[in-house]
Amino acid sequence: MTNDKLNIRLRPTEVEDLDILFQFQLDQEARYLAAFTSEETTNRGAYLTKYTKLLNDPTVNNQTIVAGDDIVGSIAKFVIEGDTEITYWVDRNFWGQGIATVALTDFLALETIRPIFGRVAYDNISSQKVLENCGFVKVGTDQGFANERQTRIEEFIYRLDN
Repeated sequence: MTNDKLNIRLRPTEVEDLDILFQFQLDQEARYLAAFTSEETTNRGAYLTKYTKLLNDPTVNNQTIVAGDDIVGSIAKFVIEGDTEITYWVDRNFWGQGIATVALTDFLALETIRPIFGRVAYDNISSQKVLENCGFVKVGTDQGFANERQTRIEEFIYRLDN
């Protein structure tokens, strides 16, 4: 699936992408919606160290989302506690254009391990719609400490089986 208007495509993330991707996560509104971020989310050095290491982890698939010639986000697969999960982040300047849905659809064609899970803060309606548009089904809830909100909040757990 592609978005012809924006020419959305994925490519493997490179170390050179990390500075741009770091800038996206400095957006306070985006961090609030993501909710479950690292305690060092605004620490550039910690971010670069962490993600440079993840780029070399064979259990992680990091892809950069490109629209035209511009990097507009990232999407990744990782394994936590035996479950395969996805995560994605789109620069707020590109929200509402269908980029996350196109990127996730394309990513799921690359990553065929099933089941695959997505987690989202209870009030991140847009991200819930992205998961649902890509065939994920809400299968449960959990409570967790959201660093960005400095409190425990509910998160919804979505699952894709095929």
